[in-house]
Amino acid sequence: MEKMRDSIDFKNTDIKTLFRKLLLPTVLGMIFSALFVITDGIFVGKGIGSDALAAVNIVAPLWLFSTGIGLMFGVGASVVASIHLSHGKVKVARINITQSIVISSLLLMCTSALFCSFAPQVVKLLGGSERLTPLAVEYMLWFVPFSLFTALLNSGMFFLRLDGSPNFAMMCNVVAAVLNIILDYLFIFPFGWGMFGAAFASAIGTTVGALMIVFYLMRRRCALRLHPIKISRRSMQLMRRNIGYMCRLGSSAFLCEVAIACMMFVGNQVFIHYLKEDGVAAFSIACYFFPIIFMVYNAIAQSAQPIISYNYGLNESLRVRRAYLLALKTAIGCGVCFALVTIFCSREIVAMFIDRSYPAYEIAAKGLPLYATGFVFFAINIVSIGYFQSVERAKYATFITLLRGFILLTACFFGLPLLLGNPGIWLATPLAELLTTLLIGIIYCFSKKKRPKKVLSLQHGKDDQEFLQEI
Repeated sequence: MEKMRDSIDFKNTDIKTLFRKLLLPTVLGMIFSALFVITDGIFVGKGIGSDALAAVNIVAPLWLFSTGIGLMFGVGASVVASIHLSHGKVKVARINITQSIVISSLLLMCTSALFCSFAPQVVKLLGGSERLTPLAVEYMLWFVPFSLFTALLNSGMFFLRLDGSPNFAMMCNVVAAVLNIILDYLFIFPFGWGMFGAAFASAIGTTVGALMIVFYLMRRRCALRLHPIKISRRSMQLMRRNIGYMCRLGSSAFLCEVAIACMMFVGNQVFIHYLKEDGVAAFSIACYFFPIIFMVYNAIAQSAQPIISYNYGLNESLRVRRAYLLALKTAIGCGVCFALVTIFCSREIVAMFIDRSYPAYEIAAKGLPLYATGFVFFAINIVSIGYFQSVERAKYATFITLLRGFILLTACFFGLPLLLGNPGIWLATPLAELLTTLLIGIIYCFSKKKRPKKVLSLQHGKDDQEFLQEI
């Protein structure tokens, strides 16, 4: 505990200084995570073709599912652990993160086995055509089995930052991304392994990054480390309660990833209906470019999360509000920059993924500027959802995520093309984000009038003592 406080003092350090200290390594780590995805798309598009790019986009929701599981347990456990640490309950915080890692890993082992057992059916369900299904199945069978490492890499980032090691958290992402880039090139071009090579390169990079996190959390000198849990009836009951609470807190993080998967799934259906396979290939470029936008916003939200949660546990409402507003301003500034770059450099961005000779090139080059109009609203939404998670207002966060990622998005995807034609497909996501931003403004003004009655550690203090006695 002392080591963590000496490294990063969440209670007394100036909010701007604290935010900057967390933001730079977190953003760099997230950018490398985005490069992990983007370079995969570049090598697949250039080395295998536009059909391969479309096939990867078909099965991308499965990758987002595992990422979402990791973020759900990462956010939930880190918020709970932050509040416990602010009250000096170090052992309980260690138990929280251990529970989250064990349960999320078991869950993904089961789902991965299920997906791989019915791979062709899963691809068909995700919208794969006869032309794309063989490529999609090949990619899926070599990547999905490593889903638990994808989740661990995402959840572990929260635990390392909370332990005062944002730089090491960044390095885990950097190592995973660099490995993926090198192996992608080797497996696709010199070795000629095609879809298998692309999937296997990603799997190796993810696994190495996740194992770095595990080794870190096993070190005795870490304040926030893995802790053995006694297997008893009472321990299992308390674990079930804790996991349920973590999942409620982190459910909106999971739903954010599922919402992106929903965007890809519904978008694939709409694009293939209006523009056939070339439309899906064009949309896949937007989906490959999109992670770098999302991950930067996510990095900003995650940088503010331990500051907000820790000070929320101490009832320091002024510091909580300052951290949120600082994160919001940063995200909006990034959103404006991303939108301008995408609007004015759309052709150069598309050319990174596919040659100009493909029909998908022109479709994507015309569509990306329209798609970019929603980047600023998306920034506000991601940071605001992170804020509601950090102050235990999971219902607000979940409601907003469900509305923006499923209800509004689906309605816009199917409705706008009827009104505006092909441009309406690209404008569906921006309109859904704009409507969500307006709703968040109303909710934030309403919720600010209410003071939280309890914090987690006060709610479950008695059970925590019983848990400590069990172990």
